[in-house]
Amino acid sequence: MDNANGTSCIQNSHSSSVIASPDANLGRHLARRLVEIGVEDVFSVPGDFNLTLLDHLIAEPRLKNVGCCNELNAGYAADGYARSRGVGACVVTFTVGGLSVINAIAGAYSENLPIICIVGGPNTNDYGTNRILHHTIGLPDFSQELRCFQTVTCYQAVINNLEDAHEQIDRAISTALIERKPVYISVSCNLPATPHPTFSRDPIPFFLSPRLSSKKGLEAAVDAAVAFLSKAVKPVMIGGPKLRVAKACDAFAELADSSGYAMAMMPSAKGLVPEKHPHFIGTYWGAVGTSYCAEIVESADAYLFAGPVFNDYSSVGYSLLIKREKALIVQPDRVVIGNGPAFGCVLMKDFLSELAKKVKKNETAYDNYRRIFVPEGTPPKPEANEPLRVNVLFQHVQKMLSADTAVIAETGDSWFNCQKLKLPEGCGYVTNKSLTAWYPFYFESLDGKSSCCRYQFQMQYGSIGWSVGATLGYAQSEPKKRVISFIGDGSFQVTAQDVSTMIRCDQKTIIFLINNGGYTIEVEIHDGPYNVIKNWNYTGLVDAIHNGEGNCWTQKVRTEEELIEAIATATGEKKDCLCFIEVIVHKDDTSKELLEWGSRVCSANGRPPNPQ
Repeated sequence: MDNANGTSCIQNSHSSSVIASPDANLGRHLARRLVEIGVEDVFSVPGDFNLTLLDHLIAEPRLKNVGCCNELNAGYAADGYARSRGVGACVVTFTVGGLSVINAIAGAYSENLPIICIVGGPNTNDYGTNRILHHTIGLPDFSQELRCFQTVTCYQAVINNLEDAHEQIDRAISTALIERKPVYISVSCNLPATPHPTFSRDPIPFFLSPRLSSKKGLEAAVDAAVAFLSKAVKPVMIGGPKLRVAKACDAFAELADSSGYAMAMMPSAKGLVPEKHPHFIGTYWGAVGTSYCAEIVESADAYLFAGPVFNDYSSVGYSLLIKREKALIVQPDRVVIGNGPAFGCVLMKDFLSELAKKVKKNETAYDNYRRIFVPEGTPPKPEANEPLRVNVLFQHVQKMLSADTAVIAETGDSWFNCQKLKLPEGCGYVTNKSLTAWYPFYFESLDGKSSCCRYQFQMQYGSIGWSVGATLGYAQSEPKKRVISFIGDGSFQVTAQDVSTMIRCDQKTIIFLINNGGYTIEVEIHDGPYNVIKNWNYTGLVDAIHNGEGNCWTQKVRTEEELIEAIATATGEKKDCLCFIEVIVHKDDTSKELLEWGSRVCSANGRPPNPQ
C-alpha cells in the first residue's frame, strides 16, 4: 500500500504493542526484523562472541537456526536462500568467522543478493582500550574485519552501544533490500540480552521509499528507442541477469509478445523468462550458446540487451561479435542507445513496459531463425554396459525436470550441460504469491510474481564449491521442491562437509557428483599436474557423514543401466531421502561447449602486455 508521501508500507500490520521487559532487547529485535522481511532460517557457526546473540535469535519461535559445518558454507547457504526468498541471513563470530564467510558474501554482492551478514563482536568495554583479543591478528585494532567487509557490502553497522542500535539495525536491513546487496552488522557480545527502551514495543513496519522513473526521462528514452528500433530490419532482444534485480522479467516477456522479436537469454539469466515463450531461441553465449542463436543475434542490425553483464566468461573471452552502435543497453536504472544518447533515472521495468506499448511488431529475425533451425539430435545409444557418457547422463536428467524441481549447477562443465536443459513450466520463472504475504513492501511491485529463478548458478563470481552450501540454503527455503544439484568432484572437495547439514535438516535433494578425476574446467583453460586431484570414495564419505542418522541414500553409477536404476530409486522408493549419486565418467568426457569456451578464455588470459 502506498501512502500519500510515496512510501511503501506493510499492509494489515497489527498495531504496536508493548513487549514484556525480558524480550525488550537487541537480540529479539533483530530476530523479529529478520522474520518480518521473510527470513525463517539463519545459517550459523557458533563462536564465543555470538553465543548470546544466537540464544535470542532461536528464542524467536518463527526463526530457525541452521548450524553449518563452516562459515564459508553458511554464507553460501544464505546465498542460495536469498535466490528463492529474496533475502538471506548468516551469523558468525568475530574475525575468524567473518573473514571465513567473506568469500561467500563477495559472491552474493556480485550476484545482487541481499544477505544480512551478522557477526558477534567484542565486548563494548574492549573498544577504545589497548587490549589484544583472541580471534584477531594480535593488534589492539578491532577494525580489520570491518575494513574487509566495506568493499563487499553496501552498508556496515558496528553496534557497540544500545542508544543507536535500533536505528543501525533497521538502516542496515532496509539498505540491503533497497540496494539488493549484502550488509554487515557487528553486534558486541554483551549487548543482545540487555533490555533497552527502544526495543520495548513491536517493531514498526519498514517504510521504504520506492524508486521512481523520471517521467520526462522515461518518455524521452522510449521515444529514442522506438526511433532506433524502427530503423532496424531484423532486431532481436536478449535478457541478462539484472532482469531479476530490476524486477523486470514480466515486462521483458511483455515486450517480446508485443514486438515479435526473436528472444534469447544470456547464460546467467536462464530461467528468468519462460522458455516456453513462442519466440524464445535459446541461450546467447557466443560460440558456445544454443545452436543458431548466436547467428541470429550477431547478424541482427539492432539488439536490445536488458540487464546484461559482459565479462570475460559471459563473452567467451571477449569474442562476441556484437557492435556497440547497434546495441540498445537497458540497465536497472539507465538506458543507453548505441554510442549515445544515454538516459538516467529510468527504471528498466518502466522502460520495457512503455516500449512494449509503442514498438512496431517485427518478426523478421524470428522468421529467419525458423528457416535455419534444425532440431538437435540425441546422443548415440550406448552399448550394453559401456562406460557412461556425460551427454547420456543429461539426456536422462532432462526427463526428471518438472514444476516440482529446481536445478543448481556448480562452476565447471555443469554450467554448459545444464544450459542445454529445457526448463518446463514452473522450473524457471514462477508465481509465488506467498512471498508478498511475508514482506509485501519488498515485493509490492512484483504483483505477486517472484523473480527468483528455479535454475541457479554463480557465473559472475564463479567460486568452486559454491553449490554445496547454495543447495543447502535453496532446499531449506523451498521444502516443497526437489533440488537437483550437479557438482564436480573437485568442487565437492572444497565444501563437502555440509552434506551433513542437509541430512540433519531432512532435505530430499538429489546430488549428482560427477567424478572425472580433477578440475575439468581448469584443464580446458590451461592444463597442468595441479588440476589432478586425489580420488575419494565419495559415496563412502557421504555414508560416513550419514552414520545411520537421518535419511540418506548413496549409489555409484558407471553405466547407463546403473544410472537408469539409480534415478528410478531416487525418484521412487527414496523420494523422501537425500540421494547422492556418484557418476563416474572419463576424465576427458566434457561438453563441446567447454572445449570451445576454455580455448577462448585461455586466449584472453594469455594476451601479452600492451607495449609501453
